[in-house]
Amino acid sequence: MTTGTITLRLEKLTYGGDALGRLEDGRAVFVPFGLPGETVRARVVEERRGHVRAELLEVLSPSPERVSPRCRHFTACGGCHYQHLPYEAQLAAKTEILRDQLVRIGKIENPPIRPIVPSPQQWNYRNHVQFHLTDEGKPGFIAAGSAPAVMAVSECHLPESPLDALWPDLHFDPGLGLERVSLRAGTEGEVMLILESAEPPELEVEADISVVHLLDGESVVMAGNDYLTMTINDRPFRVSAGSFFQVNTPMAEKMVAHLLERLLVTSSGTLLDIYCGVGLFSAFFAPRVARLVGVEISPSACEDFAANLDEFDNVELYEGAAEDILPHLEIEAETAIVDPPRAGLEKRALDALLARGSARLAYVSCDPSTLARDAARLIAAGYRLADVTPFDLFPQTYHIESISIFEKVT
Repeated sequence: MTTGTITLRLEKLTYGGDALGRLEDGRAVFVPFGLPGETVRARVVEERRGHVRAELLEVLSPSPERVSPRCRHFTACGGCHYQHLPYEAQLAAKTEILRDQLVRIGKIENPPIRPIVPSPQQWNYRNHVQFHLTDEGKPGFIAAGSAPAVMAVSECHLPESPLDALWPDLHFDPGLGLERVSLRAGTEGEVMLILESAEPPELEVEADISVVHLLDGESVVMAGNDYLTMTINDRPFRVSAGSFFQVNTPMAEKMVAHLLERLLVTSSGTLLDIYCGVGLFSAFFAPRVARLVGVEISPSACEDFAANLDEFDNVELYEGAAEDILPHLEIEAETAIVDPPRAGLEKRALDALLARGSARLAYVSCDPSTLARDAARLIAAGYRLADVTPFDLFPQTYHIESISIFEKVT
């Protein structure tokens, strides 16, 4: 058993935001907010047979790369992980973490990783921010540590300016029973407050914003509209309160541009867009193919997709889980885009995709570990990983978005 305080040298950053060091017996120790090359004093908070988790107590020998964090809540709040690291070093670390996941989990030697695409904004880039509430009804975030709780915050440097100007004034009666509250900003600066609870609460709204209550995917408009407009590459998208949309608008534009450049389609072909959401990628590919077929489980996203692609006669949409829809789709699609949630492709969805045998596949991933797992299966089934491009949609955090291009080996 390893208990109490330990001193160790940290070797590298790992996926999840922690720095890794090793005990004398070789076991890995994961320490949040440490940096490679640092010698630290830490307190063991969890011990497993194969690894140990520890809390950083003191940096005995700091890395020359260490910088002062911008936010006073850094290390207490669990929202950011890399504020103590210069942005260029964050990009390098994320690239190496993606490489490590593809090699270690995907068993891909020398993965073809292209240079990471940086975010134009390192701060105040989020068009959507979600808060938990303290017992007093103040907005906060989940605290860092082994026993996380909601902590009130007095500053946050990630929301876009319209949200940053509004959220500090939010306050809710603890008796309202709110589970979570979110703020979203549209491209023109319009703001939506999204409330989640068992019943629509009674509240006063003094700001000129939309207010929507969500429960089990059903929305009730309490003020204003039930959707915002997000503009990507000069094209407007309707995005409802319950629909997913990329939180970093300029980076969403860069992802669209990358796909249009790297994913080869033909004017006589069919494109399958799985987990298509509100149609972010479909809207730009629909004019380039003979037929586009979307698959999406979210009812609100499906409604948005239908509105956003209403001008096209060559577009179809199937509402339901990918693993339920794909095995029954009798469609020959030469090209496919998949943009699954963090858990990656569900096995039945991946099996159905492999059975279809599309010549080209673009995999949009928000989790390098599940990407690596799915990449291994795609390669085993006869695909070649042409390249992987990381996109830094989430500066100051460990999250890594990427787009991988797979080609069927003939």
